[in-house]
Amino acid sequence: MASGKYQGLSQLFLNWLFGGGTFAQPTNLYIGLFSAEASVSTTGTEATGGSYARVTVAGNTTNWPAISGATTTLANGTAITFPTASGTGFSAGVNMVGAGVWSAASSGTLYYWGDLTTPKPVLASDVASFAASAFTIQEL
Repeated sequence: MASGKYQGLSQLFLNWLFGGGTFAQPTNLYIGLFSAEASVSTTGTEATGGSYARVTVAGNTTNWPAISGATTTLANGTAITFPTASGTGFSAGVNMVGAGVWSAASSGTLYYWGDLTTPKPVLASDVASFAASAFTIQEL
């Protein structure tokens, strides 16, 4: 399973850490789906059509419980649920292969991306979601 941090987030973090810029904690994060996977240097192809929209998730310890100890893996504390698909579904019914975390509801900076365990289409009347603890992000 491929996953990673997009170069835009790495640049923000390194500039902040080494004194070359500021980086404010976002109030909200935005979770989206990919029909073609992202990578460290590409933002992939985000889902479109069929009532698709990124899901807004507030940045707090209810939605993203704090981690401690030896782990570097964060998981969602509440379900992440996308709008009900309409028409032919998200991206005209092609498989969703990955998910990502962005800084904005549209456009913005991609922070993290990863493959879905089981790629599948989101067809008309489907509701794509991640149960609590099913959406994980690991920082190495």
